Amino acid sequence: MGFTGFPDEAFLFYEGLEADNSKTYFTRHKHLYEEAVRAPMLALTGELAAEFGEAQLFRPYRDVRFAKDKSPYKTHQGAFVDLTPGIGLYVQLGADGVYVAGGIYTQASDQVARYRAAVDEDLTGKPLADMVTALLAEGYVIGGDRLKTRPRGIPEDHPRLDLLRHRSLYAGRQWEPEPWVHTAEVLGRVRDTWRAFGPLVDWLSAHVRASEQPRR
Repeated sequence: MGFTGFPDEAFLFYEGLEADNSKTYFTRHKHLYEEAVRAPMLALTGELAAEFGEAQLFRPYRDVRFAKDKSPYKTHQGAFVDLTPGIGLYVQLGADGVYVAGGIYTQASDQVARYRAAVDEDLTGKPLADMVTALLAEGYVIGGDRLKTRPRGIPEDHPRLDLLRHRSLYAGRQWEPEPWVHTAEVLGRVRDTWRAFGPLVDWLSAHVRASEQPRR
């Protein structure tokens, strides 16, 4: 069955989960999660797979072993297309609507070093700055972990100082749960947005690459 939109029950499910993040609530409403959240997300990513690759749906359970917040469930459903380990395309559904992103959410120290070297170099840094400027002009939001001060050894007048502050970099767009999210229009919007993020993802894949450090 093809993707036809996210039903209203998906947003009601997450509104309820935000109010009562408990095993009791999730178990009682698990059929809504399966039918209104997981199934449509699988259908959406399935239709996008031919162009962008297979997506992995994240589990609904939080890892609370080292977290202060012991809430057991995530209040959104995310799916990620891993084009280069840790670098790729993302879509998320929650009570606040649909969020789409592309880039890298977190970087190891060797990736940060390669990223900053590429941003610092005019040949590779200027094209990235142009991409970011174009994405901002189109209404996308540029996110990522950033230093509050400039990195060590970088002059104050560096033309790409703002980008050099980033320890990770991604572009995103949030859509409110308006009536169109209940229709197949979501498919076209996610597809167009992922296409817009393609050059950024390609740049990160070429210049940052996967981490070469051993996994913990």
